[in-house]
Amino acid sequence: MEIDQKVKDLMDKLKKLEKGEPLDLSSDEDLSIAIMNLISIEEHLFFSAEKTGKVKFYQLLQEVREMRKELLKMIIKDYEGEAWCLSKHLLAASMRLMEVGTKALTRGEEKQAYDFFKKAYDLYNLFWGINLKVVKPEEINQNEIKKNKETPINYVKNDFLSNLSRIIGKMFDCCRE
Repeated sequence: MEIDQKVKDLMDKLKKLEKGEPLDLSSDEDLSIAIMNLISIEEHLFFSAEKTGKVKFYQLLQEVREMRKELLKMIIKDYEGEAWCLSKHLLAASMRLMEVGTKALTRGEEKQAYDFFKKAYDLYNLFWGINLKVVKPEEINQNEIKKNKETPINYVKNDFLSNLSRIIGKMFDCCRE
């Protein structure tokens, strides 16, 4: 399916979701950022436990994990297969790429920073595309991946994530109350 047709199909799905009313997802967007930070806290508690040998960090990790699961259920209401885990990893990867981008920006590596930020934003919007059921993981074109001689699998970039980011970005309006 051509990129233009994919974009048209996504827009049609969004219109059906809105049912004539603009979507107000600002609370869910805030919640997703909180979940990103909880995932990060889980990672830090793990490393603190390993570095110090103190079990209390594992106990805290378990409490934070339960909180993260409870909050994630508020966004991911109906999932099957890998959607839950995929969603968690999309948020985690997006958060980490934002942090790496910020560090690159601090070092004056603007081009690299902006590349990290773009990737973070695309992954974040893929999270929303999947969880708003605008896109299903199985709908992502398998032609984007092809084998070549340099590496076992080479990602062939297309505009799918960029278009999805543009569309999802229009749905979110953090200033709308």
